[in-house]
Amino acid sequence: MKKLALSLLSTLLLTSGLYAVTLSSNSAENSLIIYNSNIALVHEDRKLHLSKDDTQIIYEDVAFSINTDSVNVTLPKGINLFSQQYRYDKLTQSKLLDAHIGKNISVKVMKNVKDFKTIKAQLLSNDGYSCIVKHNEKIIIVESKNIIFSTIPSQLITKPSLVWNVQSKKNINAKMSIDYLINQITWRSNYILNISQNQADLSGWISIDNHSGKAFKNTNLHVLAGEINRAYSPRRNYKKTEYMAMAQTVQDVSHQAHEGYHFYTIPFKVNLANNEKTQLKFIAQNDIAIKRKYTAMMSNPNYLHGERQKDLTQIIKMDGLEYPLPGGVVRSYSKLKNTSILLGESDIGHTPKDTPISLRLGKNFDVKVKETLLKRDKDTWHIDEDVKYSIKNSSDENKKIQIQIPFNKNNDSAVKSKIKYTFTKGNIVTFNINVQANSTKEFTVYYRIKKP
Repeated sequence: MKKLALSLLSTLLLTSGLYAVTLSSNSAENSLIIYNSNIALVHEDRKLHLSKDDTQIIYEDVAFSINTDSVNVTLPKGINLFSQQYRYDKLTQSKLLDAHIGKNISVKVMKNVKDFKTIKAQLLSNDGYSCIVKHNEKIIIVESKNIIFSTIPSQLITKPSLVWNVQSKKNINAKMSIDYLINQITWRSNYILNISQNQADLSGWISIDNHSGKAFKNTNLHVLAGEINRAYSPRRNYKKTEYMAMAQTVQDVSHQAHEGYHFYTIPFKVNLANNEKTQLKFIAQNDIAIKRKYTAMMSNPNYLHGERQKDLTQIIKMDGLEYPLPGGVVRSYSKLKNTSILLGESDIGHTPKDTPISLRLGKNFDVKVKETLLKRDKDTWHIDEDVKYSIKNSSDENKKIQIQIPFNKNNDSAVKSKIKYTFTKGNIVTFNINVQANSTKEFTVYYRIKKP
């Protein structure tokens, strides 16, 4: 208990002093690792010039969104660290007045009916609206709006700052390092797929959205793909003012698998302004073979009544690429009469290398599929149904259409059709039908289903 009391006493004595050193705004080395989960890890090495009389180290201009519990500071040997504070004194009239109590200030007072003059006085107290000052051994009450300040008191820290209360027995010129987590900074992958007949060119961009309350200059940037476990997710609201900056990398972005995540390193130092979105190119691959697929998901025959029409979804399929793709949005384009046309947007999750990729483009305008319940019979245990499927291809191209039908498959069920089918994903009855241009293809399927 005596050691603890002495330590607390030392801290109080140190923090009461005004001997402080402010770290240089220039980092000896800094890096930023941005995660998918709205956080980033900041690392900075700063040069420290500490006198043995200094009792505080002030690190200015940290992010507004700093997680103060995450701060990890490494000080040079010979410095005792007693405590750490997060300080940010947002300038207000009240704070300025409180900081000047007992100090000399200027006061604007009436010189005559039409004019003012300025006098020197000592501020004794304030209640927010009025102040008591001492001038020429007289006590005067003035309005606080008439107080004029010449400087900002040193005890007010007007930028978000970390303050370390320390003690050193000697002067120190060395390097110190700081690590801490910030919020409100995210990254996401965005991809552009330019399609030409049966091939496509893919480019990938890392989009960084920084609303952390801090700008990063000349920073070594890394991004980590994968979802790390969080103990909690703090929520803060910030007014967003977005600007866009784009840079195309000349060198390749390096990639490394690590502990089940994927770690990407930008090969040059970057500047990230606060409230700005920045895009960096990190993937480029040309002449990727693609296949087109047209599919329609039909109704479960057990719940079909009357007649329904279904739209046909257009899908682009690619074999697995040789590198992993972080999750993001793929925008697919094609050219028509020298004009780029957006074909569709698709979300992809984190995709390991050599994994086939399917991209949904949208609904096909020219092909419609109709399902019609022809007959339904029931007995004690089963339901028997006949369903007609009609595919109308109004385009000038032959189409291979995939029809998918959810079905309650069990030991007593049955499916019969003159058209060949397979079961996919366990209980999806799947037909692959070739339909000639400007024609209609019809077929009937018999289902026997056990009553639920």
